[in-house]
Amino acid sequence: MHYDHVTGRRIPGWLFAALGVPLLLATALLVGHALTGTPAPRPVGAGPAPTGPASPRPSPVESVPPAAPAPADLPVVTYDPAPRGFPADPTPADTRQLREGARPDRKIPAYDAPGGRPRAFLAPTINDVPLTVPIVERRTGWTAVLLPSANRTVAWLPEGGWTTVALRDQIVVERRTHRLTWLRDGRAVHTWPVSLGMPGQLTPLGRTFILGRTPPPQDVYGGVDIFALGAIPDDPDAVPTGLRGAHIGLHTWYNDDTLGKNVTNGCIRLTRAAQRQLLAELAPGTGFVVVDRLP
Repeated sequence: MHYDHVTGRRIPGWLFAALGVPLLLATALLVGHALTGTPAPRPVGAGPAPTGPASPRPSPVESVPPAAPAPADLPVVTYDPAPRGFPADPTPADTRQLREGARPDRKIPAYDAPGGRPRAFLAPTINDVPLTVPIVERRTGWTAVLLPSANRTVAWLPEGGWTTVALRDQIVVERRTHRLTWLRDGRAVHTWPVSLGMPGQLTPLGRTFILGRTPPPQDVYGGVDIFALGAIPDDPDAVPTGLRGAHIGLHTWYNDDTLGKNVTNGCIRLTRAAQRQLLAELAPGTGFVVVDRLP
């Protein structure tokens, strides 16, 4: 995976190299290709009854648009930017918790609308990491999920070939206040200050999710694993050349001097203690939303 550059310090440009693919590099962290699995979250006692609306359910009176056969030569969504043609997330700033995810059991086609055109395949893994994509909408016979390796984009899946999994956690990041909040079962568990993207490389707004984790490529990351998110830089050409093709990441740093500042290449930086706790508790597919500020 790739990572950001540090402002005010010279960090060598050797930040990539893991599993034969570029790694996320220096300052804010854009996470690259060396993903590893994440342990299932440990229970934190019996949680409160879920708040807010339940997961969307289809109306029984809706008809089911048929799924067109998917050509065998469709591209497969990988760590590289996702294929074009998928629709925009209709509610990218929605901070309601996404409580279900879809986990492909085999390679499944992803469509641009219910009964629409197949655009790509979702595989059970990306870089050998099991893929779980949050569910954002349901219609009879079809389910919309957040698309990996894309920003504020969804894909529609027909029935079959994937399993529904429960998601207990959510991360909300507020750009104006440089604050990250971890919620479980709709209730805030902890809040921490964070560093975010510098002007021209702002941390992307909108809903995304935790894709996987990668070992830290250099000592500047404090010896703590990094979370790779499904999001990528809004302007890939604005990041340093060594970070092209990287994902946005959540990671720590060798010191906490820049917390509360805009100094990264788009990633989110927090304390080592906070990162270790999240690594122990959060599962792949956990919803992650970045907003300017909560109401």
